[in-house]
Amino acid sequence: MLNGLEGALAGLSSPLNVWEALIPIGFSLVAALLTYGRYEIFYGSRHIGAGVHRTFIVGGPAITTLFLGIQTSIPLSLGLLGALSFVRFRTPVKDPAEIGFLLLLIASSIGAATNNYLVTMVLFVVVFIALGVQWLVQSGGASLGRGNLMISVDSEAFPGMESRLNEFLRGRLGGLRLETVSAMDDRVSLHYQYRKRRGFNWATFTSELRQIAGPAQLDVYAG
Repeated sequence: MLNGLEGALAGLSSPLNVWEALIPIGFSLVAALLTYGRYEIFYGSRHIGAGVHRTFIVGGPAITTLFLGIQTSIPLSLGLLGALSFVRFRTPVKDPAEIGFLLLLIASSIGAATNNYLVTMVLFVVVFIALGVQWLVQSGGASLGRGNLMISVDSEAFPGMESRLNEFLRGRLGGLRLETVSAMDDRVSLHYQYRKRRGFNWATFTSELRQIAGPAQLDVYAG
């Protein structure tokens, strides 16, 4: 069957034979599927991007075919660059992380078109390890990351609650460090850095903070 297909396509005018075209495009499709899968695993749950991953499966083989076509003809490549200069893409990139996945797709597609399969596979392994480390830091190792806490309270009530506030914060937050203290318009603002402990509950935390403040107005900003 394959011999018959190759014979049927042999009459077509092309500098590349069937296998020289089929193998790079097939490799590019597999790379595009892997890129799409990694996007969904490590990034898709955030739902804040522009949806560029929907182009990955089609875009990978298309980019490979594009480079297979232009590498056999310098005039064709120059004409193609001129034609593409009229194309304008209006889809915004809402998050810089999407650029990384697009570059991964383009790099793998060009690697397939230029027969650099080993380099492309090494790239995917390195990217997979890097994404895994990032995921561990952001999820499993979230306690190692530092956060910011802003507390604003009435200046008249602050002296009477300062010691209780510091004791409460040290008991609830790890690695607590006071960065700045400012007073403006009868308000005292305190900026802390901290490490959130496991099992931490923001609702309980803010409720207990307001009990310490009593009738005084207290605002909490965390990030």
